[in-house]
Amino acid sequence: MSELKYGSITERVIGCAMKVHAALGNGFQEVIYQRALAIELSYARVEFEREFSMKIYYRNEEIGERRADFFVDKKVMVELKALTALENVHLAQGKNYLEAYNLEVGLLINFGATSLQFKRLENFKYKPGPYPQNL
Repeated sequence: MSELKYGSITERVIGCAMKVHAALGNGFQEVIYQRALAIELSYARVEFEREFSMKIYYRNEEIGERRADFFVDKKVMVELKALTALENVHLAQGKNYLEAYNLEVGLLINFGATSLQFKRLENFKYKPGPYPQNL
């Protein structure tokens, strides 16, 4: 079995998210989980940037920007949700962000369900180059 790209990073982030969910449970707003996860990632000595602003381009023209909840180790985008359940639209949104930023791997983490939900996202349209391409 082959190892997943950035698997050690995503495993550490998911582990931190599990600790947060175990302590807080579900029912809080997304920003509460975001703050708690930032604390947990710091304790775990995971390098991250919170609310990392990334520009979005269309035909090489800047059309706006979006803030990723977390950008971990300058490689993995992490998006948080606080919903009763993840839906396909949330997965599509996460994949669109990866493509727009030209990142290979992302995580979608939902703290709103009774059990922590997470999905690993991969960008199959990734083009090697400077990270992220659209900064």
